[in-house]
Amino acid sequence: MTTALPARSGRRRGDRRAPGSPMERAQRRTFWPFLAPALVVFTLFFVAPIGFSVWLGFQSWDGVGEARGRGLRNYTNLLHDQLFLTSLKNTTLILLVGGAAIFVVSFAVTVLLREMRDRNLVRYVLFFPVLVNPLVFGVMAGLLFRPDGIVNTAIGWLGVDDPPKWLAEQNLMTMIVGVTVWAGTGYYTTILMSGVEQIPTTYYEAAELDGAGPWGRFRHVTLPLSWDVVTVCALLWTISTVKVFELVLVFGGSTGGMPPNSTYTTALYVYESAFSARTTRDFGVSSAAALVSLVLIALVAVLLRRVMRRDAIQLS
Repeated sequence: MTTALPARSGRRRGDRRAPGSPMERAQRRTFWPFLAPALVVFTLFFVAPIGFSVWLGFQSWDGVGEARGRGLRNYTNLLHDQLFLTSLKNTTLILLVGGAAIFVVSFAVTVLLREMRDRNLVRYVLFFPVLVNPLVFGVMAGLLFRPDGIVNTAIGWLGVDDPPKWLAEQNLMTMIVGVTVWAGTGYYTTILMSGVEQIPTTYYEAAELDGAGPWGRFRHVTLPLSWDVVTVCALLWTISTVKVFELVLVFGGSTGGMPPNSTYTTALYVYESAFSARTTRDFGVSSAAALVSLVLIALVAVLLRRVMRRDAIQLS
């Protein structure tokens, strides 16, 4: 006598039908058709050039003849290239000194704007320099600080017979850092202000009742509750320092040549190695320098992210 077994529910082994609702199955079917075009463009214009640069970093190529393999010599030579080491030092100077100045000024402006009623107009004015190309700031600074410029003329009216030589070679890096801070303050102030505006006013009122002054409110309310925004700004600034190029070129190259060696940044070194007529062009050296700069900035960004990591604070 045989007993009929009840039918087993669910899918049988080997049944490859996708589970889920019809909408989920439709989404899975359209995933690759929608993603493929963007993935192809990203691969062609980002992944492939990076891969080519990595390969080129182990070659010697002037852009015309045949590439010749050099192994790791491009990278070992960079360690002994005084110009490359100077460019790393200047980039680090912009990163640390310029970054510290930008965040001090941006936070000071943010605290002042928070107390203003009609702060939107001021924010627009501060953000305007972001829309201007850095070349304009270089030209403007040259007009302001040249020997017969507006600044020295104003100083002369005050009775100073020997004004500073602002654009002398020994002062160029200081001027470049200063103009970088001037150009970037409005951008980071806008980002920080967007985070500070999310802080409820009750927190500041409670701090005032506890006797906290402006510094106490900033230290115990503004900074902790906007820390995530500060971290994002720090990462953006770290990444942007590796791209400082036009400003240095305009400041130092005003006579038609390349800037003085003492003002080089990593971006300018990469350009000079590949395109300058002053030295032998070598795209291999240029690619190696670019990759070293990229790796160093990536390491700094990762370290910065770890150092600035904090537990999230829920606003209520």
